[in-house]
Parts: sequence; C-alpha cells; structure tokens
Amino acid sequence: MQGGSSGIGYGLKYQILKFCLHTQARCISDVKADTDHTSFLTGTLSLKEENEVHLLRLSSGGTELICEGLFSHPNEIWDLSSCPFDQRIFSTVFSTGESYGAAIWQIPELYGQLNSPQLELIAALDAHVGKINCVLWWSSGRHDKLVSIDEENIFLWSLDCSNKNAQVQSKQSSGMLHYLSGGAWDPHDVNAVAATCESSVQFWDLRSMGKTNSIEHAHVRNVDYDTKKKHLLVTAADESGIHLWDLRMLKAPIQELPGHTHWTWAVCCNPEYDGFILSAGTDSTVNLWLVSTSNHDELPSESLVESPNQRANSLLNSYSDYEDSVYGLAWSSREPWIFASLSYDGRVVVESVKPFLSRK
Repeated sequence: MQGGSSGIGYGLKYQILKFCLHTQARCISDVKADTDHTSFLTGTLSLKEENEVHLLRLSSGGTELICEGLFSHPNEIWDLSSCPFDQRIFSTVFSTGESYGAAIWQIPELYGQLNSPQLELIAALDAHVGKINCVLWWSSGRHDKLVSIDEENIFLWSLDCSNKNAQVQSKQSSGMLHYLSGGAWDPHDVNAVAATCESSVQFWDLRSMGKTNSIEHAHVRNVDYDTKKKHLLVTAADESGIHLWDLRMLKAPIQELPGHTHWTWAVCCNPEYDGFILSAGTDSTVNLWLVSTSNHDELPSESLVESPNQRANSLLNSYSDYEDSVYGLAWSSREPWIFASLSYDGRVVVESVKPFLSRK
C-alpha cells in the first residue's frame, strides 16, 4: 500500500547550511527522558562544514516541528543516542575523516538563554582503536553502564556523569573473521546484548563477556528487540528483508517480511503497541508493518514462517516522500503513535500512525 504523507517536515539543510544546498545526516534518537515534550535529537554528517546537533520538539498542538536547540559538534556524527534517564545527556560516535571517536555529552541547562550554547563533554570513550560503530544505553531504567561496539570488540563502561568520568569495566574481542557492525541491548535483560556482523547476529552476556548464542544470517544491517515481548528480536538484512526471531529457538525465523526494493537498512519496534514495526531502506521509503505477536509468548515447536500472502497483508503503509536513502528511525516514547525518520539529505519527517491503530 502506498500512502500519501500528512507528516510534518523539518529540513536540516535550511537550518545548518545557510549558504549550501545540502547537509547530510543519518542518525536520529527519541528523547525518552523528556516526559513533557515529544522530542528528538539528530546530528549532521558534513566533512567540510561545521557539524551540529539539533534538538527538535513537536509543538503542543502537534502542528509544528520546532528546532528547540542547536549545538555545535566537533566532527561528523555517525551514531547518536539519547540517555533514557536524563534528557540533557546523549552519546555520539564521530569521525574526523581519518579516525573515529565516541563521547558522552550534556546539553547546558540554560541553553535557551545563551547566544551560542556549547555542549559540555562528560566523558570520552577513548579506549577504542579502530572504527567505532555505536554506543548503547539500556533503555529500561537508570543504569550506570554503557556498551560501545567497534569492528572487533565490545566494551562495557562504567559511567559517572556527576564526576564526568567513564571507565572500561570489561572488553572482549568478537573473534577472528567477525567484523561487528552494530547492536542492540535487550530491554528485558540488562546483561544481554545482540551484536551484528557480516555473517551472523551474536548474543553476548555482559557478566562473562562471552558469546551465548548466534543467528547465522548474512548481511544483517540492523537489529531491534521488541520491548513488549520478552523473546522477540527483529533483524533487517541487505537483500533478504526483515525477519522475526524467537530467542528461545534460533534455527529459523518465526516470520518473514519482504523488506524494501533495495537494501533494508533499519528496523524499529514500537515501544507500546504490539506488532507495529518500522523499516527503512536505501529505496527512499519507510514501511509500517503490523505482525501478529500474540502466539510468541509460548515456546514454538517449529518454524512458523508466514506465507507470501500473509507477508503482503502485514504491510500497513509505505511512506515515500523522500528524495534520498532513509537511515534513521525513532518512535516517540511519550506518544508512541508518532515516529520520526531521517533521510541522508538531512530531512526529518514526523508521522502519526493513529489511523492504523484500529487494525490491531
């Protein structure tokens, strides 16, 4: 189903680069800790121009997407995640063009009253040597640990924001011939992390820093845990689409979705409504899916891969009002029927899925 968009757009290029045509960007994050506003953080990816972090808020009437704060960032931003328990704190992974770094930042308290507000550096995650892919926060409560993943290692950090300090608690290599590309932290288990690489999804126990299991599946780009269903994991692969997995039985997926006409780059499970999944790809499209998760509480006895007809019926809507690849997706925690998407040309679009909630 192709659907017209009634979303609210915010063009980063008009705010950041006043004298240039485009500003690239690829990461966006819901500000979960902001319980008073529907807010998102996004960062730019410009090698030549000054990079910035934008704090975007939906107006109280839901009719405007407002840039509430604009903050200079020293390098191009490849990953950005908001702290789930403090709305002023977030992490970035950045590149100078020659090397990668990661850091924890804080938005100044009175930023709205400052002429040129500067981000406050809380801590540099400076133990990495190679390319850093992401920084993970545990989404289910206040936690003083962070996970960072580079191409060859997983790091567990102890974070002390008040003293502006981060220390490596433990580190483990992914092993020979396994180049990690990203990951997700299980919201149901503070000790469990899933990490993606070119040929599999690896599951790690942070207490022992050892691998506990894996899914042998090629070219997984992105992975997300279902926050409502304890044993449900969703993966996005380059060409084979979207797969739903039961963590208690990983030999085969329990459901398949066809994905996108080009690479499927990102998947995102709704934080409140069972079965609502977003996907985005390099075909300049965001898809909204509704899958049945009602039977996934019981341990399945065999693979329950859906038929092609059932797969087609899972697609609720396609949002195609983009001119470039879509890399960033974020559901709002405060208003879970709202999501934001970010295309590579720096366009943020906020949509509501309220018309589809009656399909459940």
